[in-house]
Amino acid sequence: MSKRLLHTPEGVRDIYGLEYQRKLTLESRVQDVIRRFGYEPVQTPTFEFFDVFSREIGTTPSKELYKFFDKENNTLVLRPDFTPSIARCAAKYFMEEKGPVRFCYEGNTFVNTSNLQGKLNEVTQMGAELINDGSVEADGEVISLVIEALKSAGLERFQVSIGQVEYFKGLCQEAGLDEETENLLREYISGKNYFAAREVLLEREVKESYLDILSKAADLFGNLDSLSEAGKLVKNARSLEALSRLEKLYEVLKLYGVEKYVSFDLSMLSKYHYYTGVIFRAYTYGLGNAVVKGGRYDSLLRQFGKEAPAVGFAVVVDDLLEALSQQKIQLEIPTGKRTLLYREETYGDRLKEACELRKRGIAVELIAEEKADE
Repeated sequence: MSKRLLHTPEGVRDIYGLEYQRKLTLESRVQDVIRRFGYEPVQTPTFEFFDVFSREIGTTPSKELYKFFDKENNTLVLRPDFTPSIARCAAKYFMEEKGPVRFCYEGNTFVNTSNLQGKLNEVTQMGAELINDGSVEADGEVISLVIEALKSAGLERFQVSIGQVEYFKGLCQEAGLDEETENLLREYISGKNYFAAREVLLEREVKESYLDILSKAADLFGNLDSLSEAGKLVKNARSLEALSRLEKLYEVLKLYGVEKYVSFDLSMLSKYHYYTGVIFRAYTYGLGNAVVKGGRYDSLLRQFGKEAPAVGFAVVVDDLLEALSQQKIQLEIPTGKRTLLYREETYGDRLKEACELRKRGIAVELIAEEKADE
């Protein structure tokens, strides 16, 4: 047998033993918090039609998708992101529903980023989506749910950074930028490549005053005062309304008692173009990546035929596990199994004992005595 068969492809790995027990324990804790907020589980397929994740939807770039064909020659993809799948599902089964719909999910996503060293191509995500509610209270509920979930995982030092896509869009509109330039800027700014963003603006001969405004806006992050400073940079109603909504959101988060975990970052954007309003990411010590990503996507369900606002988030379970390890935070693993040894003549008695223990919820393994000595 070839030794190559023992190895996994680049970007995926086996998880077993204590590490997998820790992962299951973490998932159980997060699930419990999501359940207590009233979200109901839904399961969508691991692969979908390509169009569910197309450029028009505004999700993962085509070159990063795992694509293949079915026997009818339809192009299919392994899901890179749950949100479009949930939006499709909601549009299909809840088309006429007008009241709030709360979904939660868990599963693996697949993105072909093998050129990025150290990044897994298959990761586990858990999340929740609140559909048919466009209110600031819905934004507050989802962000508060994120904070409670991270606390339940054992994290104590973390921050949820909140941005607003509409502030950036209003600023681009005020500066007279076309959609192509706006999308290019979004790509560079979301990657924190401000030098490239400035080069694009210079090439487009944007007024020097807007160069300064965009540069200052990129530096605005911190507490509520940063929103006041951002308001002084713009005149357009779209950006000012976005800031007003963030201020209202902060008041909602204060009612939840979670404001100490929150900061604002108006340079925050996402490569997912379906986000339309508030966006957020949760960061913690020992990890450069965000352990949670989310935001509002009020136009996404329209792509599937349903007019409905929505907001949600995804926890990257693998990254959260790594953060817990880096911070030496122990997850309490459920009590281990009990071992019963038997000989041929005692097998019946030991089996009866094992069955009684299992009925009481105790894990039991039966091992022949001669095997135990090996």
